[in-house]
Amino acid sequence: MNKRNPEWNQVFAFTKDRIQSLSVEITVREKEFVNDEFIGKIAIDMSDIPTRVPPDSPLGPQWYKLEAEANSSVGELMMILWFGTQADQVFIDAWHSDVASVSGDSITNTRSKVYLSPRLWYLRVNIIEAQDLVVPGDKNRNPEVYVKAALGNAKLRTRVSADKSLNPRWNEDLMFVAVEPFYDHLVLTVVDKNNEEISLGRCMVHLSEAYIRWLPEPVGAKWYNLEGGGDVVEELKFASKLNMRISLNGGYHVFDESIDCSSDYRATFKGLWPPAIGVLELGIIGASVLVPMKSRDGRETTDAYCVAKYGPKWVRTRTVVNSFSPKWNEQYTWEVYDPYTVLIIGIFDNCHLNGEKGPNPKDPSIGKLRIRLSTLSTNRVYTYSYPLIALQPSGVKKMGEIQLALRFTSPSYTSLLAAYARPLFPKMHYIHPLSVYQLDSLRQQAIGILCSRLSSAEPPLRTEVTGFMLDAGYQLWSPRKAKANTERLMDAVHVITEAWKWFDTIKKCNNPAANVLVIVLYLVVVFYPSLVLPTLLIYCFLIGIWQYRKRPRDPTHVNIKLSLADSTNADEWDEEFDTFPSSKQGEVLRMRYDRLRSMAGKVMVMVGDLATQGERLTALWSWQDPVASAIFLALCVMAVVVFCSGLVPPRCILVMVGMFVMRPPSFGIGIPCAPQNVFGRLPTKTDCMLII
Repeated sequence: MNKRNPEWNQVFAFTKDRIQSLSVEITVREKEFVNDEFIGKIAIDMSDIPTRVPPDSPLGPQWYKLEAEANSSVGELMMILWFGTQADQVFIDAWHSDVASVSGDSITNTRSKVYLSPRLWYLRVNIIEAQDLVVPGDKNRNPEVYVKAALGNAKLRTRVSADKSLNPRWNEDLMFVAVEPFYDHLVLTVVDKNNEEISLGRCMVHLSEAYIRWLPEPVGAKWYNLEGGGDVVEELKFASKLNMRISLNGGYHVFDESIDCSSDYRATFKGLWPPAIGVLELGIIGASVLVPMKSRDGRETTDAYCVAKYGPKWVRTRTVVNSFSPKWNEQYTWEVYDPYTVLIIGIFDNCHLNGEKGPNPKDPSIGKLRIRLSTLSTNRVYTYSYPLIALQPSGVKKMGEIQLALRFTSPSYTSLLAAYARPLFPKMHYIHPLSVYQLDSLRQQAIGILCSRLSSAEPPLRTEVTGFMLDAGYQLWSPRKAKANTERLMDAVHVITEAWKWFDTIKKCNNPAANVLVIVLYLVVVFYPSLVLPTLLIYCFLIGIWQYRKRPRDPTHVNIKLSLADSTNADEWDEEFDTFPSSKQGEVLRMRYDRLRSMAGKVMVMVGDLATQGERLTALWSWQDPVASAIFLALCVMAVVVFCSGLVPPRCILVMVGMFVMRPPSFGIGIPCAPQNVFGRLPTKTDCMLII
């Protein structure tokens, strides 16, 4: 530095279990001289180093004398030494000893980081009509007009207006995803289809001019002038107009994840957020027996880092270089608003350090797991080693294991129970629901925005990492997933088929004692119909109590057998990893193949949804979600007491239930009731499915 009083302000961190020396030695050298001439050093015994544990205040710096080789003092060095933890404020920016081989700008790519997703809004553009369009050329021709809309990289269009006139009408909604801050412009172009797709005018609307709403109140229409329409002359004293309603809807939740495996269901507008019900704590301890991911300097190695997402908060651990058993020991917390949400954790290999080849290397994934919070017992610490399973073109492969510590803390059991009775989605999803096609299109827009924003952070969370965490390619056709969803459906209705088989055996009198017992029970039901419902409820209660001993002891994770990953042949793997559009040869084959995959993907999702509903029914007494099972069993007992006491006749309850179900629209707005909300939060096997 060419200074007699240099300053560094640099922090170095050493892993305690790798320290084998009995003392710490700090050496100061002069870089300007040949061979970095020695100036002085300081030696401190390990036993003299203090320990600091937050929230203790930081230790104060001290001056230490530099000793030359002749035991003479050549100056002083101000520094602090202490044994600390990853909770220290300086831990994130410290230069860790395990990345000593990394230098230059690559150091930034090794550090841990917390990211926040930008707030996303649904932009609804209701295109009503156009007025006084001017068609170049033949003015007596009636144009066939549609409107193109563009926001950022997203482009949509309306149908061709049925009114083939200069005042066409559409009354059609186009939905976009907008991101805060609202710097973008919405560009709308009126196009004549029969005139070489010529523009009849365009207008630009800044998003800051859009009406912001979070309640289902109507939005007023507004006329916008169209400019720059093809060969229209400038001397016209009037302008073509476009009538639209443009609004930013904060009452919806913008989905960037799969609906069944989402980490957040809150509305965009903060005023509609429910109160927090607890805190999720995640300790990322380390990984073991990771497979080699690349070659550096002639030897195989892995530079692993971990990414976790819950809600809008993403966390990235530091990169541990050249290790197949990295240790992170980092801890993170999130506020929890709904127990049905899912924590997503992925592990990746860092390919942006020294020595990587290629103009634009990507960080390949090592594995991913999803943990649903409702399957965790509250206030209990789970320390578990999860297998990292990956799907590859050659088949399924175990990539290693990751050690995690989890705890879901809920200070108020009442608020936790109330969360089960709340609607899962914001009310706007029920009052003005979006179609499946709209949700899928909007989700792809949201994923594109998040990939762009997070990849521009420092250090960047790269596009391939964000897409992998959000399951960007989940909807593509896969024969394996179609078969797996079909088997899930068959397993969910297994109870009905088994009951039918049992009844069939009773009819055949294979067991005379059972046959006599069933006849007696039938006579009891005939002569005492009031015992039917209590008997069924007490039977459900006994099944739930019997299944309690089989309840899951550890959090669920990916299941190879459930995903049929162990029985898939090479041809099906080749089809699953095929690109979209297909890379197969032959134009006709490619067209038919892509069409088949698109149609089959929708059928696959539908079958999966049916399986999800069946699994929720069986989850009532499976104790996968301890809270929901406890609620169900408690309601069964309460219902038995009410029915047996005779306070409320069963016929009255049936009348009330029937009247509630068939109530007119004026008595309800279609928002699900408490039992439906509890049922909608029951865990399924969706988060145990292996997905690329």
